[in-house]
Amino acid sequence: MKFLQVTNLTKRYGNLTALSDVSFSIRDGEVLGLIGPNGSGKTTLFECLGGVLPADGGVLLGGDRPLTPAERIATIFYLPDAITPWPTQTVTWALDFAIGFFGGRAAIRDDVVLRLGLGPLLDSTIATLSKGQRKRALLAIGLLMPQPVLMADEPFEGLDLRQTREVAQALRAFADAGRTLVLSIHQIGDAARVCDRFVLLSGGRTCGEGTRDELAALAAARGARSSDLEDIFLALT
Repeated sequence: MKFLQVTNLTKRYGNLTALSDVSFSIRDGEVLGLIGPNGSGKTTLFECLGGVLPADGGVLLGGDRPLTPAERIATIFYLPDAITPWPTQTVTWALDFAIGFFGGRAAIRDDVVLRLGLGPLLDSTIATLSKGQRKRALLAIGLLMPQPVLMADEPFEGLDLRQTREVAQALRAFADAGRTLVLSIHQIGDAARVCDRFVLLSGGRTCGEGTRDELAALAAARGARSSDLEDIFLALT
């Protein structure tokens, strides 16, 4: 079942078209992976959907009608990459502020802290965290926000292999409990580990959408002989 539908989203910077008629669906309770190399338009797409940038064309539908700005804010929480909010505050303060100020999900706070391994970091200020630690703290904030859709840009950036697997398992668990996650990922192996479906983005255009098996069938029709996600991406882009 479709939850949201992105239709013909376009973004231009002068003569440069960063996104061209991008269309795909977001289904309730899934982990959707937006896959593409650096420069493919992933962050621009997220910023348009998250309301940070105005789009030059296209629409975000909820059901059969466009979402109003207020409905978009109530539906999607966009978590950018490489930000350091409230640098002088502790992780505990940031989590509790997200819950209290934004009406976040207090009931899952302890579970989020446990699954993301934040216990030893709760009394640390955000500015003192390493890149990987800060990424986990920000993901925790995103998971505690009240919006049904969490849109996270590069959620595994800065994490080592073990941390990536642990965070992927945590995100998978919250999706299985009903949270809808849209993840921008440039490492295809990371995407294969956690996502239910994929949107392939290259040069600002969608080149495919579907499950791994659905995309493999499309790639096979173009002569690809492997079901490896990297090979599928190369065949379709």
